Formats: sequence, C-alpha cells, structure tokens
Amino acid sequence: MKKFILILFLFAGTLVRAHAQDGERIEAIKIAFLTKKLDLSPEEAQRFWPIYNRYNDEIRGIKLEQKQKGLTELEVEDKILGVRKKYNGEFGKAISAEKINTFFRSEKEFGAAIKREMQERRMERQLERKGLRN
Repeated sequence: MKKFILILFLFAGTLVRAHAQDGERIEAIKIAFLTKKLDLSPEEAQRFWPIYNRYNDEIRGIKLEQKQKGLTELEVEDKILGVRKKYNGEFGKAISAEKINTFFRSEKEFGAAIKREMQERRMERQLERKGLRN
C-alpha cells in the first residue's frame, strides 16, 4: 500500500508542472487514490461516485467563488464544512460510516501531499533560477 501511495505521489509530482490540464490530471490521480483507500465494491462505487461528483462540483464552486469574490479563508472553510456535513448524509446512502470517515481523511491526506509536492517543486525552481542546482 505504501508503495502504491509513493508511486501515486511521484506520478502526481510529474503532473504538477503542466498548467492547463493540472486540475484534470490531479483529479484523476485523486480518484485513483480514493478508490484504493476506500476499497469500494462495484455496487458501492456505482452509488458513491455520482454523489462524489456532485460534492466535488460544490467544493470547486466554493473555491471559484473565493477567487471571484475574494472570500476570506474562514468564509471558505465555513462553506466547505457545510458541504461536507451535507454530503456526510448523502455518502451514507452509498457507503458505511467507516468508509465515509476514511474518505474525508484520505481527501485531506491527498490535498496535503499535493500541496507539499507543489511547494517542493516551487523551491526547486527557485534554486535553479539562482544557479544553486544543476
């Protein structure tokens, strides 16, 4: 399992550099990561992914609203918490409470890993610009 996650993040790291398709590629990697973490049966997957897609659309809408309207971080977090609470019940129609908790934990884990990877790459670029790296 650790090897799978490592490979996933290494693969994600190579994708972070492209601008136009970053979101789509990262989302595909995220779906693969969540699929592995949740270990969904075919029936669960059939029920879960449509709910996830609606959930993800709402989260993206909040992030877009943040950019367009300049929402504060607290406002964004409050709105996201509301969506998470709303979909906690929706996800309960598709998967167990244990898998719901695993989903929310795994989603945070994935986001943190992507953020770390992007920061590392940003630092590498800065070092390259300064001539401190090969």
